[in-house]
Amino acid sequence: MLSPHTIAVVAAAVIFDFINGFHDTANAIATSVSTRVLTPMRAVVMAAVLNFTGALISTKVAKTVGEGIVAPSAVTQTVILAALMGAIAWNLITWQWGIPSSSSHALVGGLIGAAVAYQGFSILNLSGLGQIFGSLLISPAVGFIVGLALMVALLWLLRGGVPAKINAHFRRLQLLSAAFVAFSHGTNDAQKSMGIITMALVTSGYLGSFQVPVWVKVACAVAMGLGTAFGGWRIIHTLGMRIIRLQPIHGFAAETSSALVIQTASHFGLPVSTTHVISSAIMGVGASRRLSAVRWGVAGNIVIAWVVTPPVSAILGALAYLAIGRWA
Repeated sequence: MLSPHTIAVVAAAVIFDFINGFHDTANAIATSVSTRVLTPMRAVVMAAVLNFTGALISTKVAKTVGEGIVAPSAVTQTVILAALMGAIAWNLITWQWGIPSSSSHALVGGLIGAAVAYQGFSILNLSGLGQIFGSLLISPAVGFIVGLALMVALLWLLRGGVPAKINAHFRRLQLLSAAFVAFSHGTNDAQKSMGIITMALVTSGYLGSFQVPVWVKVACAVAMGLGTAFGGWRIIHTLGMRIIRLQPIHGFAAETSSALVIQTASHFGLPVSTTHVISSAIMGVGASRRLSAVRWGVAGNIVIAWVVTPPVSAILGALAYLAIGRWA
């Protein structure tokens, strides 16, 4: 039987996954909607189904998140619940403002803040954190480079072609690239909540070792899919329309390059921010035309959100721990 504290953690993790779904829906469908390849409703339904499917594939990222920041045996249910509350609060704030911040950074930051508030900095797994933050920090640069390289390669291969015909072909291809991103989002992002829930189950003694139960996979996959179905139109507007004016060929390049980066990270169990990767890939694709094609003011605001998210989420996680600790 699960204790009331553990049930509260599971519920909070599922809510976080749901919010992650509608907060990060834009990652998969913003470019397809902005290029009018898909209607918003069809795009959201497709993303929801493929997010659900991708979430069931692997648990490598879940293990990294669940054991790489702090050891499950070193924290309490209150710490984990506070971490989730801090991450949820920041996700809702940035969603309200239409800022494509990172749910991954928010969760990592929230867990760090709550754990430090509980027992100080010595509780943190510095080597694991180095790996996690390394992947979170490097992946946007990789997304930019891959997006730029793929777009340049496409332009070189298709030089001399008729733009209208080229975009007509890429309208169809973009359906595949958008699906690839949605599936990839599920393979990486949903696993973070799986890792947190499994950490709570190990901490409570419900599990003897870190193995993600099937019901946890299904619960997180369903929550991610349902959240995606609600959409995140504010962030879709920022990603799909405010960074750069996109044509289907640009959308295809941005989506394909970001999906490749996310899938590679998931294969090695590395948590990355799909928001960061797709945003930087769009910037890379835009930079292939000319640097002035990218609205760097909007891009700069997104980068600021990337930098601010971990410390603010850590503060929110710490405050949540202090508040819950007093109430408990």
